[in-house]
Amino acid sequence: MLNSCGSTAPILSTPIENIDQTPVKFSAITEDEEKNWSHFDLKKDTIPGVSLNLAYKKIVKPKSKTVVVAVIDSGIDITHEDLRENIWINEDEVPNNGIDDDKNGYIDDVNGWNFLGEANNEQLEYVRLLASKNNAHPRYSEAKDLHRKERVKYIGLKHQYGSILEQVNASEKAVLDYLKKDSFSKKDVYEITTKDPVLKQHLSIIKQSYGFGYESIADLKKDLERDLKSFNERLDYHLNIYFDGRSIVNDDPNDLNDKNYGDNNVMPKEGRSHGTHVTGIIAAKRNNGIGINGAADNVKIMAIRNTPNGDEYDKDVALAIYYAVDNEAKVINMSFGKGFSDHSDWVRGAIAYAGKNDVLIVAAAGNDGSNTDKAENYPDDQIGAGPEVSDTFLKVGATTYNYDSGLVAEFSNYGKSSVDVFAPGEQIYSSYPKNKYEFAQGTSMAAPLVAGIAALIFSQYPNLNAGQVKKIIMKSGLPINKKVSLEDGSVVEFSNLSKSGKLVNAYNALIMASQQSK
Repeated sequence: MLNSCGSTAPILSTPIENIDQTPVKFSAITEDEEKNWSHFDLKKDTIPGVSLNLAYKKIVKPKSKTVVVAVIDSGIDITHEDLRENIWINEDEVPNNGIDDDKNGYIDDVNGWNFLGEANNEQLEYVRLLASKNNAHPRYSEAKDLHRKERVKYIGLKHQYGSILEQVNASEKAVLDYLKKDSFSKKDVYEITTKDPVLKQHLSIIKQSYGFGYESIADLKKDLERDLKSFNERLDYHLNIYFDGRSIVNDDPNDLNDKNYGDNNVMPKEGRSHGTHVTGIIAAKRNNGIGINGAADNVKIMAIRNTPNGDEYDKDVALAIYYAVDNEAKVINMSFGKGFSDHSDWVRGAIAYAGKNDVLIVAAAGNDGSNTDKAENYPDDQIGAGPEVSDTFLKVGATTYNYDSGLVAEFSNYGKSSVDVFAPGEQIYSSYPKNKYEFAQGTSMAAPLVAGIAALIFSQYPNLNAGQVKKIIMKSGLPINKKVSLEDGSVVEFSNLSKSGKLVNAYNALIMASQQSK
């Protein structure tokens, strides 16, 4: 259903009433579609993407202005084959001469800045609170209860997954010994007939593994080992009151004026992939015959490393925002978050600074499946449901490729007051370190898609300001009148899960931007 809005291209502005009146993809999504679905158009492709392909085909003009986007994250593989051409270079800095040539306080910051130095693993914020032993803190008891519950949870998961992996390893070995082979296929397993009760039990475990959708035992073991690594990190670092990951940074994280720390190495540590994946969604080189297409076609990525394996420090977040603004980023992407924040006022101050300097911040809503109108979630530009300190801060929830009651990703946070829009964030294919590409999911993936669309709007219509672009993205989205299921089992109207009640749409946004720019 299309309505003309005085432009040569129609804008999708009529609410979609129900599934019976809307194109729906009843067949399973294909492998190629899965890698690109977030750029698809609901009407044309029957998959609820953001209509980027349609926008590039019908609206995007070849001539545009280069836009700098700061990605504040875990570090970026700036040598990646699909990213390296779109990495920001500080032209005022002479590389590796040990001098702060541009006198911005950061020596040799050629591609950005690393506020973590050599640090990588960290505690969660509420664990830092417990480590401080400040039992007068208003949330100390809450943190103590949460810590106890989380430790019990992850100790249980560690034992459960460890036991499963041990069983799978034993059963794999039993089948290999029986077949007298170095490997076996699914077909090999189902062709085995035996009366041996022990072998039967091992075969049952292997078949059960296939029943979970795995085509090979190696894939199952890879996932189990990955999850076990995650559980161990949770216990060894995130929930460990006695772990100190910050001492190596050599700063005072409780002093915002202590700024002489970090280094210029913006590459990720220990194989961390998050920042590289986020960057590809925004800025992977378009139409170069490799990898993927980023959302923006004329963009430079400023790399800022502030997010460890654990919770980020508020000081690093605030200083990263100041750095990005002062070095002329137009858009900032922040795909991180936490439920506790000891210096949230520092971050709000930096957010307000970005707003005053006409910089748009796009932030992930978080992955707790929670209503953040009722639960604290940082970073944010407001206290509770109070007034916003900036009109250029945009918070994004995540959707899936299922245009039905499962449209909202089960992990995504939501909130009529605290979340602005929704965008695709489940099963998103993007760049990984060392020239690789993988799927990942989270509101961390939804935010950069919106940041990329914002950069595209700025590049096409540079006379628009950040507040206008935020409003355009919110107002031009698809207003979907549909009930969706949430993680807690409740069924609610999609329109009640964010301020806009809409799914971001690049095609509509560019048309509205064109109208506004006149």
